[in-house]
Amino acid sequence: MRLSERVYLVGGGTLGFSLSEEHDCHVYVIDGGSALTLIDAGAGITIEPILQNMRFDGLDPQRLNYLILTHAHSDHAGAACEWRNRFGVEVVASREAAEYLSKGDEERVSLSIAKKGGFYPDDYVFRACPVAHILKEEDVFRIGDIELRVLETPGHCSGMLSLILNEGGRAILFPGDTVFHDGKLLMTNVWDCDLQLYARSIEKLARQKVDSLLPGHLTIAMQHGDRHIQKAWNTLERLSLPPNII
Repeated sequence: MRLSERVYLVGGGTLGFSLSEEHDCHVYVIDGGSALTLIDAGAGITIEPILQNMRFDGLDPQRLNYLILTHAHSDHAGAACEWRNRFGVEVVASREAAEYLSKGDEERVSLSIAKKGGFYPDDYVFRACPVAHILKEEDVFRIGDIELRVLETPGHCSGMLSLILNEGGRAILFPGDTVFHDGKLLMTNVWDCDLQLYARSIEKLARQKVDSLLPGHLTIAMQHGDRHIQKAWNTLERLSLPPNII
């Protein structure tokens, strides 16, 4: 599904548009001209629907060069190993996400507790995957002829990254699971979900110019994306909590 000149939505599960396997997050492709880059991987139960969507949009998976992960939760990073093994992509992540993913650490990515909560099948396995590049605050990552600016936005979990793409003067934000349409958040009862860090991350994003908001789940906003972020921040400033998406 083409969203803009350079950005496509090619995956997403039940908590989205049901474009691919039900456990997948939204999976985006950025066309950098000379090559393609994935934003998040999906859960990895199967990537075949994502590949079908790419081909339907005229995107050749063999042109993929990078997979950038917003964070290491299974619905976003579980397929990283398969993308790397099948298409030779270089995996890119934060320092924390790289640590958890490289070890296949199911405790650190809160998979064990997510299984107990019924979010994943009992036989689901988080496969370890090497990470080639580490991103940090205010890094600029080049994808062909375009660039992504990196912001560290922990709170939903440790190691969360938000990415800003400048496309013809329009700012497109990929916040992962940091903020969602209508100013909603995703706070969960896991070891590294931190409300105070979350609030600071929302404040940081509220200072950014954002035209399009392309989160990890649910509805996207192609225009006025900053209004949704500001709504979340306004609620936090009043010492209240924005609605949760689950």
